Amino acid sequence: MATTTSQPVTGQGHISGQSNKPMSRPAHSLTSDDVVRELQGDSVRGLWPEEATRRITEFGRNELTKQKPVQPLTILLEQIFNAMTLVLILALAASFAIKAWIEGALLGTIILFNIATGFIQSLQAERTIASLRTLSSPTCNVFRNGDTVRIQTAEVVPGDIIDLQTGDTVPADMRLIDAVNLEADEALLTGESVPILKSPRVTFDEDTGPADRLNIVYSSTTITKGRGRGIVFATGMFTEIGAIASALNGGDEDRADNRGSVLKRAWKRSVQWLSDFLGLAKGTPLQRKLSQLFCWLFGFAIACGIIVLAANKFNASQDVILYAVTTAIGTIPVSLLLALTVSLAAGARALVDRHVIVRNMSSLEALGGVTNICSDKTGTITMGKMIARKAWIPGCGTFSVNSGNEVYNPTTGEVSHNVMEPKDMQREDTSQSAAVTPADEVKSNVPLQWYLTISSLANLATLESVKGDSEKADMTWKAKGAPTEIAMAVFASRFGWNRAHLSQGSHAQWSSIAEFPFDSDVKKMSVVFRDTKSQQAHVFTKGAVEHLLSSCDRIAVGEDIKALADADKANVIANMEALASQGLRVLALAHRQYEDNICEADFLPRGTAPSRELFERNLIFRGLIGIYDPPRPESLLSVRMCQRAGIVVHMLTGDHPQTARAIAADVGILPSPEKMRLLPIKVTDSIMMTATQFDALSDSKIDDLPQLPLVVARCTPSTKVRMIEALHRRNRYVAMTGDGVNDSPSLKRADIGIAMGTGSDVAKSSSDIVLLDDNFGSILNAIEEGRRIFDNIQKFILHILAANIGFVIALLTGLAFRDDSGISVFMLTPVEILFLLMGTGAFCETGLGFEKGVPDILNRPRHDIKYGIFSPELILDMVVYGILMAICMIGPFTVVIFGFGSGDLGFECNHKYSGSCDTVFRARATCYTAITWVFLFYTWVVVDLRRSFFYMPKGLRVWGRHLWENRFLFWSIVGVFLVTFATLYIPVLNRDVFLHSGMSWEWGVVAITFGIFVAGVETWKWAKRVYIRRRTPAQQVDWTCEAGIPTANKI
Repeated sequence: MATTTSQPVTGQGHISGQSNKPMSRPAHSLTSDDVVRELQGDSVRGLWPEEATRRITEFGRNELTKQKPVQPLTILLEQIFNAMTLVLILALAASFAIKAWIEGALLGTIILFNIATGFIQSLQAERTIASLRTLSSPTCNVFRNGDTVRIQTAEVVPGDIIDLQTGDTVPADMRLIDAVNLEADEALLTGESVPILKSPRVTFDEDTGPADRLNIVYSSTTITKGRGRGIVFATGMFTEIGAIASALNGGDEDRADNRGSVLKRAWKRSVQWLSDFLGLAKGTPLQRKLSQLFCWLFGFAIACGIIVLAANKFNASQDVILYAVTTAIGTIPVSLLLALTVSLAAGARALVDRHVIVRNMSSLEALGGVTNICSDKTGTITMGKMIARKAWIPGCGTFSVNSGNEVYNPTTGEVSHNVMEPKDMQREDTSQSAAVTPADEVKSNVPLQWYLTISSLANLATLESVKGDSEKADMTWKAKGAPTEIAMAVFASRFGWNRAHLSQGSHAQWSSIAEFPFDSDVKKMSVVFRDTKSQQAHVFTKGAVEHLLSSCDRIAVGEDIKALADADKANVIANMEALASQGLRVLALAHRQYEDNICEADFLPRGTAPSRELFERNLIFRGLIGIYDPPRPESLLSVRMCQRAGIVVHMLTGDHPQTARAIAADVGILPSPEKMRLLPIKVTDSIMMTATQFDALSDSKIDDLPQLPLVVARCTPSTKVRMIEALHRRNRYVAMTGDGVNDSPSLKRADIGIAMGTGSDVAKSSSDIVLLDDNFGSILNAIEEGRRIFDNIQKFILHILAANIGFVIALLTGLAFRDDSGISVFMLTPVEILFLLMGTGAFCETGLGFEKGVPDILNRPRHDIKYGIFSPELILDMVVYGILMAICMIGPFTVVIFGFGSGDLGFECNHKYSGSCDTVFRARATCYTAITWVFLFYTWVVVDLRRSFFYMPKGLRVWGRHLWENRFLFWSIVGVFLVTFATLYIPVLNRDVFLHSGMSWEWGVVAITFGIFVAGVETWKWAKRVYIRRRTPAQQVDWTCEAGIPTANKI
């Protein structure tokens, strides 16, 4: 076996469609003979084994770069080495350094819980979503030295000749040499919803996209029909799949700046590494802002410690150092990471019930800030299943089908009939359509009977109903066969027509004689059946409209048969174009009676079978059928809800432009024709593009577009990535949905990658979120949950940071309170502060994370990503409430010490209780109890940032029920309230641990302080409401969508 060599990375100068070693032109632009010649292959004998071995050495094995397996240690280190955790670890180290064991133990508990929760959640997600797997089939048939040998696909080299059959997975990118009815399923690569018929004889321009290269089959795609032979021109990372893998593996490498001196580049890389290490430049906006916050707070904590030391003349006694550490701890939101982790984990669990798996917890809150969703079409916006939408029968009119949710169930949905032809019907006009009962309609309609007979017999699909396991289970319908044939079979079955009933059993009307499979040259498929009553043979044919018309010399108009004139042909083409403009794939149906004697024996292999040309001529044209992949029923509502929420939906698909336009219009991504006419020409020109048009634009020209395309057809992976990058340059926060291998680079490049549960493993491994039901509507569930979590994160961040501001102000002010030895006396001890931050804070803030979302959470605009979590209102609230809290700490302590006491601050009251410290201990208890009550009440204050806590429009009972709905928060507040009494009055715990004493008359001071805080909060909220009411009418934004585009944003 040859030695494996490393593969160069695709994208470093490699051109799509080229070989590992570039040819004169891409393979799809050359004839098969030219490709064989340039690759020095042999289409008859194949490569010599020695030559194949040499090429493995030269080009490397036919493998993709493998991703590393799940590494628990790496995941654990990621939980530890971030700015938020490191700051807490430094605070822990400082506590232990000064032998503050209780404070250190509390901090250590929180750190371990945070790390354990994040580690378990991330490890489970990574193990649930498998990493990149080998997509190629393990073996394939290759010609080597004139013999067919079966080898591992990893040993395939450029120049190999390979045979392909139905069911094979293509081992490498191949230029077809021969093909017979060869169809390949390329949905996971190009997004095409139906298998692609290949044609080896044609050539294409060099800039033709992968979806339109009909002479190429791609690595990892599946042969669904026919057989063929081709020559391998690209292997490993040089295949289209390899280009995608390369984009996934090297997506972050382009951030390195290679300009400047070695020292300058090293400095930049060091800064970049440090930023990534601390989470300052990577992750969601919230992650980055919180990492920045913790870094700033860490610096501020050091500054506060220095201020404390300076105020005490840098006295190195344990008292001074302990006060400095206490002040520093007071600046750090120690419970924030805990509340954030628990809130995100709870949100992830809640979304499982809504068919969403969250791989990256931090991405969940980021969904609330999504401004644009770039979605694939097939299987996401649409059902991923083909149905017959329209059927036109000359002289009888047009039948339309609304299938409902069960596309394979012929007993559901509605069939309507319109006497007009498709070209004369307005697309949405149903005024002249009337619902019909299929079983009754077919009884006396002879043209319809012939039409359904062709649909049933020129069809190899099977459709059957299956009873569920339980007795009460409903019938389910299952179909097998080509998607277009399944659609035709379901349509015929609605009228009681199907192949099994017509041709099987003792009472069968038809018996099969012969079949001519679909051929890529003639683009027709025909069957020959004998009428069991008349014993007359009939030919039933379906195929591409233009090709079938060329085989027809008559047309059925109603029950009359007449010669097919040029005007009739033009009319058929016009109707075909009308159906195609609706995004339908149009097939023609025809039939004839075969006069000559014919039997099955004539088609046996031992003889020379009659040519299909003898049968596929002089046909009678019977009608057209329009087939498409229908939108999911919920897609239209979901898109509209996104638009109302200020989110712009883009559809990036590999489908044909007409199909993409029709589906986008159906689900509301593109504006209606009436609204389209109201838009400026520059907008209408850019609102819908093909990938070729979009990729031809430079980045600067894309940035100059007044409107980025809402629909891009014939998309390639690079097109999707360019769209995301263009949105990023407009400061958009982008979610990308997809299920195919072709979606993987864009899923990774997007801010939020959303993969489909039935999609490829590559897509899942590149995503942050996985939709188990492949439903676009589930994205709204995730966004709704993301907005709820974002709102709740704002609430508990406001809760904890306002307290930190209050603590810092109070502790720095408390530097003025000195005892007989000149040492500053704790207004609040470290244990009291940690109890408030971790006991009161951790439970109450976690409870805030369980708050329900407001009813209209999806009807409001998304938050401003410029500010993110720290909006101007939140920052102002933080300062105001922090000052109020500082007053509520300084006030009670001062009143007890100086108002009712002698002003004596005792001796060594920061260490132990003594008679001289009695007043200090009682003042400290008063301050501690007052701020605990304030802190608990403040939890309910931040549930609504503007509305009064006492707002009771529906009465006291409803108001109380609202407080009770969040039981975790309710019992957290009640529990901490009761525990406060224990910390005040249990011996040893009060004086030895918390360093305070029980109270008596001081309860009056606590009550007055609490009342002052309530009055201050309500006054501030009232002032905000007045200000907002005065400003809102002048600055109200219309978030309704004009022409499908939110008017509040430039897209």
